[in-house]
Amino acid sequence: MIQAVPQENDTKTLPKVTLNRNALEKLDLGSRIDLLGSCISNVISSAKEWVECACTAKGIEAGSPSRAEEISTGPVATVRFLRLLELSLNQIRDLGKPTLPGPPKVNSQGRLQVPLVPEKKLYDPMVFAGFTASAIMEEGITTGNFDSHLAPLYRQETVSPGKTALVLGAGNVSSIPATDALTKNFLDNCVVLLKMNPVNEYLGPIFEKSFAPLIEEGILQIVYGGADVGAAAVALPDVETIHITGSIDAHDAIVWGKEGSRETRMETNTPVLDKEITSELGNVSPWIVVPGPYSEKELAFQAENIVSSITNNASFNCIATKVILTWKGWNQRETFLAKMESLLKTIPRRKAYYPGACDRFNRYADHPTELDSMGALPWTLIPGLPTDSPEKYFQTESFTCVTVEVPLDAPSEEAFLEKAVDFANDELWGTLGASLTIHPRFRKKGSNEELFQKALADLRYGTVAVNQWAGLAFAMMSLPWGGYPGQPLTNIQSGRGWVHNSYMLEGVEKSVMEGPLTLFPKPIWFPTHKNPEPVAWRLLDLYAKPGVWNLLRLIKSSLF
Repeated sequence: MIQAVPQENDTKTLPKVTLNRNALEKLDLGSRIDLLGSCISNVISSAKEWVECACTAKGIEAGSPSRAEEISTGPVATVRFLRLLELSLNQIRDLGKPTLPGPPKVNSQGRLQVPLVPEKKLYDPMVFAGFTASAIMEEGITTGNFDSHLAPLYRQETVSPGKTALVLGAGNVSSIPATDALTKNFLDNCVVLLKMNPVNEYLGPIFEKSFAPLIEEGILQIVYGGADVGAAAVALPDVETIHITGSIDAHDAIVWGKEGSRETRMETNTPVLDKEITSELGNVSPWIVVPGPYSEKELAFQAENIVSSITNNASFNCIATKVILTWKGWNQRETFLAKMESLLKTIPRRKAYYPGACDRFNRYADHPTELDSMGALPWTLIPGLPTDSPEKYFQTESFTCVTVEVPLDAPSEEAFLEKAVDFANDELWGTLGASLTIHPRFRKKGSNEELFQKALADLRYGTVAVNQWAGLAFAMMSLPWGGYPGQPLTNIQSGRGWVHNSYMLEGVEKSVMEGPLTLFPKPIWFPTHKNPEPVAWRLLDLYAKPGVWNLLRLIKSSLF
């Protein structure tokens, strides 16, 4: 993810911080639940304005199917997270701990696997029909000691004293600053100073209304400005912990200081920052396509599946697919690529609203270009990229609408899967998320299921998605979202720490989400969906007031 460079007129002064850390001690479970309920009501009331502001800023016109993105990744994702937190806190109050969708079990690789989706109380079996998702716990966490890793903060006799957290908000997806701040408030017991990103600071006044109960309580404050305001906030003595969703460069500037002395500091492991920092820093996101006996329908669906991961939010997503890994010997490879390229030609271009997009495009595309009359760039897929291509394609996140396909040599389909996992782990920068398409019949062949489970275990990514885009795991909110754990600050990759994680698990290694090879009705995130906006609003209605009536209205809007 790229952090916007503030212009001179972005310079503002950090206002007086009015947070009240003592307020956390007064907030018992009942009070926190009430705050979540009030925020849900406020977000619902602000949702129309929220979406209109985002669409205006991103150049999304009335009637465009892209409006559904701003609904689903904005107020819908935020309200879902608030509902999930509310459920967990209610269950802790009434039952002593959150109620998981199913019992934890040891998987074939010897790790404890904890189910997180589907959540029946939010009608996930219907909304996410055919989807499952689990957290894979770190080595040493077993069925015998797991209970102590489930919402430990809220299950102590006394809640530990809170901290003051600075959240440096992302500028691309509108729910990120909100849910990052809510994570710090309710999972980490922090009062939060949220600095809006200059790219989407127009959302600040809407957040001030949506989260007024938290602001009035003194546990949230929103500030505005560029890098100078961020630096001043980092330096505040009262700020003890920092979370950034942004670029690796922005993170390293905070931790290691200015370029020039930064490399020496990293070599000697002498950071300028003496505070705790967590982060989500993007990814050169891979999508592995495992050969199999795909039907025409399955090929078409998976082609659009990957295309949607490229075009969503004009490709300004830290989890947008950047490298497609295929087997050179796959007899359907050319057909599959042709379907993707054909789709990309028919999907309207999007305004390149994120600063620097055209310059980055020209560093990565095989043909330089300029923004067109709409301020847009062409969707670009570069097929057949050799594995010895310039490092830029594999080691830096472009954060623009360029994707490459890399065909790998391997003696068999099974060998390809192993080689693709190694390539994703060792050649691509980042550890945030990876997606993988695999046919059920491939898994049933010989010992391939064991091979597949080993591949899931070996992928060093915080989220691994099977047959669906890893970006959906972000929107589900119950899954921990972040980079694969264990990276040192000197080579942080996609970051450290988790956000979302509504069941409040401690000791997570990764999340694994699996969905069907095809879906019906067509998902609202597919760019060829004819009328996704009403479906997205109905989904918001369901999370605003979960119930059978709103579920039926959602199903009706999805089918007609």
